Amino acid sequence: MRFSLAILAVLALAACSPSSPQGAAAKPVKRDAEGFPLPDRPVAGIVSPIWSTGPDRDIADESGQLIRRLEIKPGMAVADIGAGSGYHTLRLSPAVGPTGVVYAEDIVESYISGLRREAQARGLKNVRIVVGTVDDPELPDGVIDRAIMVHMYHEIANPYALLWNLAADMKPDGRVGVIDLDRPTEGHGAPPALVKCEFEAVGYKQLSLTVMDGGVGYLAIFEAPKARPQPASIKPCKAPR
Repeated sequence: MRFSLAILAVLALAACSPSSPQGAAAKPVKRDAEGFPLPDRPVAGIVSPIWSTGPDRDIADESGQLIRRLEIKPGMAVADIGAGSGYHTLRLSPAVGPTGVVYAEDIVESYISGLRREAQARGLKNVRIVVGTVDDPELPDGVIDRAIMVHMYHEIANPYALLWNLAADMKPDGRVGVIDLDRPTEGHGAPPALVKCEFEAVGYKQLSLTVMDGGVGYLAIFEAPKARPQPASIKPCKAPR
């Protein structure tokens, strides 16, 4: 089922606002050891290396839509954050060509090991396998043209730290594309207003928000920040109630 762009526009305007003290009853902001705030909303568990078995995504041309809307071209360095079984990695490889590179990143080593074997079996020499952490994708600094987070944003346990560290890996004009479903994070989705708020809290700028064809969710595109805020100054966003 397709949602109207008008509905998405309303959702974007209803952006979640950063948490702010409400007198003596306000909850203190919980932060990690580096000073990054922890998300003020549920985090979904990682339950599978793939969001869908594939045919519905193929029919919707999910990867093709992503490649076109993010303007992914030969020679680019693209990071597939939370690559899992590599649904998009395997399709991004021919899109960036022999002069480009796809960094397939995941924090679950068993998922990424399976993708490594599949990439080798297909002879994809431009795929680099990266085992990241919950707060850092562990990518090379300043080389990423595009990064994608597909049906996994709701599983990021420390989004502010991860986005902050990812910003250092992006080129100055780099862009990040998020595909997810508009439903609560505990339901394995991510309200677009929440995603916008969390990205903007780390200095990213939203460039577009569109409904994807084929009922596979929405695509939010963000520009990487020119400068990153200090971790202690980042305010967490409240999920819509």
